[in-house]
Amino acid sequence: MEKKKSFLKQFWHEKKMVGAMAPSSRFLSKKMLKNVNFETAKVIIELGPGTGVFTDEILRVLHPDAILLVFELNDSFFEQLKQRITDKRVRLIHDSAEKMADYLALNNLGQADIVLSSLPLSNFPKNLRNTILETSVKSLKPNGLYIQFQYSLQSKKAISNYFSTIDVQFTPLNFPPAFVYTCKNS
Repeated sequence: MEKKKSFLKQFWHEKKMVGAMAPSSRFLSKKMLKNVNFETAKVIIELGPGTGVFTDEILRVLHPDAILLVFELNDSFFEQLKQRITDKRVRLIHDSAEKMADYLALNNLGQADIVLSSLPLSNFPKNLRNTILETSVKSLKPNGLYIQFQYSLQSKKAISNYFSTIDVQFTPLNFPPAFVYTCKNS
């Protein structure tokens, strides 16, 4: 209940950064992670975790030798995550998603296997959205996956400018219902 209250409060204060009034459902979490091979994925980037619904599920199944870079720009969410997550595999980063390639280099990680994004792309200015998508492509290994959820199909065209292979799945059991884009870096 505390996560829901925090999420709602941040939604009203930061509508450009926080795209939902409530944390993601377990149904959305399952759909977001269903194509991730946690046996082989050694570097995963999570963008905009909010209260950490996906983060918690990732950590439950993350390979012991894997690294999870978590980018959260919202001060309140970042502080909550920092207090709660102590797993040594996590690098919690209070910075913009635009800098993911810099943090991969800083941590000597090469490229990521997966970029998992909860960022509200349709709320962002076009230049910021494009920079994040371009940086995601550059940060991914060949055949790496970019997995993004949105509450509409409004960002599909922007995403298709960067990824030629896109599978869109609808998740009605979420508030609000969501679309999950699973894109392959080629």
